[in-house]
Amino acid sequence: MKNQALNVRRLRALIWKEGIQIINDPSSILIALVFPVILLFLFGYAVSLDNTRLRVGIALAERSPETASLVTALSDSKYFDIKTSLDRRALETDLVAGRLRGVIVIPSDFSQNLMRPGEKPSIQVVADGSEPNTANFVQNYILAAVNIWSQERGMETNSVSPNSIAVQSRVWFNPSLESKNYLVPGSIAIVLTMIATLLTALVVAREWERGTMEALMATPVRIQELILGKLIPYFGLGIGSMAFCTLVALSVFRVPLRGSFVTLTLISSAFLLGGLGIGLLVSTLTKSQFVASQIAVVLGFLPAFQLSGFLFEISSMPLPIQWLTYLFPARYYVQALQTTFLAGNVPSVLLTNGTILLAFAALFFLLNARMTRKRLD
Repeated sequence: MKNQALNVRRLRALIWKEGIQIINDPSSILIALVFPVILLFLFGYAVSLDNTRLRVGIALAERSPETASLVTALSDSKYFDIKTSLDRRALETDLVAGRLRGVIVIPSDFSQNLMRPGEKPSIQVVADGSEPNTANFVQNYILAAVNIWSQERGMETNSVSPNSIAVQSRVWFNPSLESKNYLVPGSIAIVLTMIATLLTALVVAREWERGTMEALMATPVRIQELILGKLIPYFGLGIGSMAFCTLVALSVFRVPLRGSFVTLTLISSAFLLGGLGIGLLVSTLTKSQFVASQIAVVLGFLPAFQLSGFLFEISSMPLPIQWLTYLFPARYYVQALQTTFLAGNVPSVLLTNGTILLAFAALFFLLNARMTRKRLD
């Protein structure tokens, strides 16, 4: 029974060895410290899904107080950068050249129809369909701005219908609708995936290539001690990187953290365990840094980036791809991250996703123990 117990002294020595190797390895420092900073600032500043200053042209076929009031209302909106012209063809040329994202055409009978009782005047909106998402933004923003202008004008002229409905909308969790509030928390999943999966796979595969892994296996070190000695330092590195990313998100980008940091740490720990298991399994199976890095990118980085809901909404993906996302831990971690940051400690979401992440971790650890034991025989 004594031989079956973990030797704390050997485990501590292995952890100390890995810690020294991490400090002396430039790639580890690069991925753990430099990469998170670059990624956070990239998604915090350079990448934005917010369209707050759309370049839009207004083609005026008439000049009147009504059209001037509408142009003023559109110009005052934070969503538009307005260019006004009496020549529609000039604006269409800018639209074709990509200098404008849309053109609003106000017809010559707009004011006349506006004054007629029961008449509903119309305007035309021409959007650049080469970017479908932006075209939808243009149409929806213009529709909302025109409706607001129409309601305000009706109140000023006392022409509001008694049956009209005033719609008051509220946005939960992200009232400002800023994309950084979910892109920055989601980028933490990318950072931890790089540390847990890619870095672990590279480091262990490097030891196989150098022959130091065989030397370790020739010692009395048990397989459990070897696995724990490899994973604990990188687990600590991942938790430290998560804490650093959270600090930057809160202090620099002003992203709200409505849940607790303890909850965030627990859910990140569950994800890290699964990622470390994947990295160790990949390096054990391939024993080559190049092959291990390629497999780690395919199994870790790409799913975390494209199939986790971090950047692309899962519900908008084709149904077979939606099913495929259930096979990757990053899907559950990103959902838990965004819930913790924007909604708070929601037990129904966090417990479900945390349990699934722990199940992934248990699966990968069992596979590691089985595969590595075979190589010790």
